[in-house]
Amino acid sequence: MSDLARAWQRLAGGRTLHGIAAALLPYREDGSIAWGAFARHVAASHGAGLAVAVNMDTGFGDLLSPKQRESVLDATRAALGEGVVFWAGAYADPDPAAGWRRSVEAIVARGARPVLVQSPALRGLAPAEKAARYAAAAEAAPEGVLAFELSPRFAPHGEIWDAETFARVLELPAIRGAKHSSLDRTLELRRLAARDAARPDFRVYTGNDLAIDMVAYGSDYLLGLAAFAPAAFAARDRALAGGALDFLARNDALQHLGNVGFREPIPAYKHAAAQFLHLVGELDGDAIHPRAPRRPGSDRVLLFDCARRLDLLDDPERTWRERVEPYL
Repeated sequence: MSDLARAWQRLAGGRTLHGIAAALLPYREDGSIAWGAFARHVAASHGAGLAVAVNMDTGFGDLLSPKQRESVLDATRAALGEGVVFWAGAYADPDPAAGWRRSVEAIVARGARPVLVQSPALRGLAPAEKAARYAAAAEAAPEGVLAFELSPRFAPHGEIWDAETFARVLELPAIRGAKHSSLDRTLELRRLAARDAARPDFRVYTGNDLAIDMVAYGSDYLLGLAAFAPAAFAARDRALAGGALDFLARNDALQHLGNVGFREPIPAYKHAAAQFLHLVGELDGDAIHPRAPRRPGSDRVLLFDCARRLDLLDDPERTWRERVEPYL
């Protein structure tokens, strides 16, 4: 059977997804974190029916200090309340040699679950040694962790594993799944096939914001795009779970937003998220981390069309007048 035939065989509805939105960390124009807006944003994602991940790439986790990341954890716990599970990026700094342990412990202490974000210190390690680093980090997390492979197109510290590294990660019981952000459908399909053969309970979370229909082929998702429109993602997911044909139209409208927001240069998608959330009335402005790349104000024309296709504008004429025209 050809690879293409195998890929078509994977297509199936009627599956309940585990969807996680990688939360944006909003800022004020003065460069400070907009904590109130962040709390509302996180609560809205959870209220829509998605799980939440903080301190990920979308939340500028690589640009925050360890203390700031811990403040994000505390703010998330306060916004969601006790007992609500959320995920958080774990970073191997300020001491890469020590690995992720300190960050993992801080996350677990707040009742959250770690996502092990890559660091340059992992590059060049043999697959067995790399897997051993993941295993050591997971020892501090009784409920397990997620691993993360990130294309350097998103951030310079990222790396896409070779097949042997992925196979070794699959052998680690404490690694419950992995976010796969290669932006490569073919490679993700191979991850799914390897998962099916070796460990069917392992979740592959697509991080491909340019191919969000990977959920129809067996992936779950942990997406920055989901933070743009969590309720629309939740509605799409329900359609897939129910085998409803409108999954296709809902997915197409969200993919249109993904193609606009995640075009090159891809790291600027975080500003696109802030622009979009401001445009639909979820944020008071579109400020982001002072060191993060930005999109031009004219992008709002494209984002307005995306919001209209998703039926997220209560008053399109007023939105255009107040939240598009002034930025052109």
